[in-house]
Amino acid sequence: MKSSTLPERRTTAVDVAREAGVSRATVGFVLNRTAGQTISEATQRRVHAAAEKLGYRPRAAAQALASGRSHLVMLVLPNWPVGYSVRQYIEESSLVLDEAGYALVTYTPHETGKTRPLWELLDPDIVVGLAPFTDAQIASMKAHGVPHVISDPEASRDYPGAAGPARQVDHLHAQGHRRLAIATSADPRLADIASDRAERAIRRSQQLALPRPDVWQVDAGFGTYCRPVFEQWKSTGVTGIVAYNDEIAALVMGAALRAGLKIPQDFAVIGHDDSPLASLFVPSITSIRLNGRALGHLLAELALERVEGRPLAESNLAKWGSFEEVAARDSTSVTA
Repeated sequence: MKSSTLPERRTTAVDVAREAGVSRATVGFVLNRTAGQTISEATQRRVHAAAEKLGYRPRAAAQALASGRSHLVMLVLPNWPVGYSVRQYIEESSLVLDEAGYALVTYTPHETGKTRPLWELLDPDIVVGLAPFTDAQIASMKAHGVPHVISDPEASRDYPGAAGPARQVDHLHAQGHRRLAIATSADPRLADIASDRAERAIRRSQQLALPRPDVWQVDAGFGTYCRPVFEQWKSTGVTGIVAYNDEIAALVMGAALRAGLKIPQDFAVIGHDDSPLASLFVPSITSIRLNGRALGHLLAELALERVEGRPLAESNLAKWGSFEEVAARDSTSVTA
């Protein structure tokens, strides 16, 4: 197979200046849209035509130096599996930022720490974390001139999407279930968020004057040790299961069905995230549907507010409705 060859050199602003018959400085002023210049429209058109003819693209570093911005937004993800709802979140944020002229870059730091943090290499305009940054990370960002940092935009008590566990409890309560259990993930990477969801479900149960739910960790091997768990749930009157997500709900339901139990007659189960698995599983899984579009818009708008000083657009709640809602299906005896 014949190999292709690359051009000997990249087209430069000097080439564009020569083609347009103007100075190198004029090319820079026009292509960087420098404010305060009095360059005629005819000259500007000539520069743009020359740049297009030669296929000139300004180097990102030079553009950033001229404008003071790289137009990069870095989203730092925790070291946990990127589930369905998070993928929606990222995709929508990327679209909104692209429309504003910014590129979204995702980065996941690892515990080994053998590589340099990506913010040290890319000079982003802002770094946003889905989990709190460590003091060392904040110090690194400051030392490398990151101008804006949002550490854990969902850290507030009422962050968008935080109502999911309470809605799970409310749904089961409305179906007549008065004794609940919580099936959470045993994945150590999800320990923080799983603990947070469990605590929110417990808090809501107590607000409804329900007994405090027991919390059980569930992993892929749940089917091999589920019988004692089911027996304990039966003996204590548990009839409703709040699952960390749809995968955990499917593990619990699959084990129950193989053990000869019935869903939802013996146990009603509600998942979280409303992933494709929820509607494909048999019986289908009632779940909490997160509004990924609204959450993605919120992240993008927070970043643009900080970088450009633009006011936040109208409330995402007003634009998109609730951030989370119940998608009712067979696992809680309600058909969507």
